Amino acid sequence: MLVATSFSFAPLPLVSQPAEAAALCGGASWYALRSKTASGEMMNPSAMTAAHKTLKLGTKVKVTNLRNGKSVVVRINDRGPFIKGRVIDLSKGAASRLGFIDRGHTQVEVEPLDGKSYKGCA
Repeated sequence: MLVATSFSFAPLPLVSQPAEAAALCGGASWYALRSKTASGEMMNPSAMTAAHKTLKLGTKVKVTNLRNGKSVVVRINDRGPFIKGRVIDLSKGAASRLGFIDRGHTQVEVEPLDGKSYKGCA
């Protein structure tokens, strides 16, 4: 005996964690190119700017070097970094103020200053 059955499966919703729920911690590096940024402005190595993959261009963030506790406020004006484990690329000027020019990279906490609640670094 053949029994016809009908199953209806609703597609599962895509689950993505909103940016404000993500811990913005990880590696940071610096760059000092003289090229156009994603925002359309020219990269200024001495400016307090940075590249981030998803934060809205123009967002201001506080970046804290977890190795020495130094912090700076930078404006997101470019896209990147594109290296696994890195969460932000900083201008040379910002990296200098954070004290990691010679190392080239460091571990940081990135706190957007937009009033949203973000988890801190573990």
